[in-house]
Amino acid sequence: MRRARRGKGLLRHPSQIVAVGFAAAILLGTLLLMLPVARTEPGHAPFLTALFTATSAVCVTGLVVVDTPTYWSTFGEITILGLIQVGGIGIMTLASMLALVVFRRLGLRFRLTAAVEHASSGLGDVRSVILGVVGISLVTELIIAIPLTLRFWLGYGSTLERAVYDGVFHSVSAFNNAGFALRSDNLMGFVDDPWICLPIAVAVIAGGLGFPVWLELLQRTKVRMWSLHTKMTVSGTVGLLLIGTLFFTAVEWSNPDTLGALNTPGKLLAGFFQSTMTRTAGFNSLDYEQMHEGTLLGADVLMIIGGGSAGTAGGLKITTFMLLFFVIVAEVRGQREVEAFDRRIDPRAIRQALTVALLSVGFVVSGTIALLHLVDAPTHRVLFEAVSAFATVGLSANLTYDVPAGGQIVLIAMMFVGRIGPITLVSALALRDRERLHRFPEGRPLIG
Repeated sequence: MRRARRGKGLLRHPSQIVAVGFAAAILLGTLLLMLPVARTEPGHAPFLTALFTATSAVCVTGLVVVDTPTYWSTFGEITILGLIQVGGIGIMTLASMLALVVFRRLGLRFRLTAAVEHASSGLGDVRSVILGVVGISLVTELIIAIPLTLRFWLGYGSTLERAVYDGVFHSVSAFNNAGFALRSDNLMGFVDDPWICLPIAVAVIAGGLGFPVWLELLQRTKVRMWSLHTKMTVSGTVGLLLIGTLFFTAVEWSNPDTLGALNTPGKLLAGFFQSTMTRTAGFNSLDYEQMHEGTLLGADVLMIIGGGSAGTAGGLKITTFMLLFFVIVAEVRGQREVEAFDRRIDPRAIRQALTVALLSVGFVVSGTIALLHLVDAPTHRVLFEAVSAFATVGLSANLTYDVPAGGQIVLIAMMFVGRIGPITLVSALALRDRERLHRFPEGRPLIG
């Protein structure tokens, strides 16, 4: 009887289903990539190489331990593309589905508040959520693939078939914030080409906003009608893109190994592109190994913030960052309650944001320490790689290729936890929320 009850309780929590689902997709991808037909050279790929690549694809990260266009065959590349698509759509769908579960399990007052906040958002219909996610994904990828295909075909002399293949691959990889490219130098050869960089940047931004935001933007054209979540996500995205562009352009302006060799329009385009990619996309048109240490540290901050919730981006998420920002503003002003865009923030959301942020920082620090014991490299490069893995960005300072087997396992764990961690943690915290029937006397420790 006990065994039956114990078995019946397995995978009852949504976070367990998410973790097992992603793990199953990674395992299937690993087996496919280990097939001899997936490699350009004879023989099958080593298990760890296939596992690392499959994890990076499903978690839409983009870190690689082998050169994608030369190591993997067309079958291998298509397998990676399929894993990226499944990972991206699955992330958005599961995140939205968990939001539904959370809303249905919370109290009536919170559900009514959420209904007002997300009026006619469509989150009440599971079928419409899934169809909406798939529809937005496929339509956006198709739109972005068209200019990329034309540019590869007419601008770089590719055959039409090859141009279509490259256009679709990079479009899917960009919208899902994966960062996989079919060039050995990623996109460094297109650093000053707006016909390649701008469509990819648009796809990355679109995927990073998140499905709930897109659904609301399509339904509500007036800003004053947007929900608090949409206002925070859109304003945070625009603000961080501008700050990142100014930061990269200013700091690397005179660096001869990065922006120094470009003209002014090229520098601005490259600065904007790097700012966009640090939002967890992973494409790079500049060599990050040649950037200043301060630039990498600034990129670490942008990567750890990440993109929007219930989207294809990783990181802490913009809403978490914005929420903590408004907490600081309220404390500096001496306000008892945290407010944002004429809304009072629920204290439970603040506690969840602090929990996610502190646990994420702790995991990044732990992963960095582990990598420092396994890799002979400067701390700033190791930290950059660890943050990139946890935030599922995929940018690299050319360190991942040289990471030994133990370091690859650490990065695999960081990519996996970084992708499913924030989603499952927040849902678990929300589902476990309950009122206590007693309160302890108040205490006030010294701060600072």
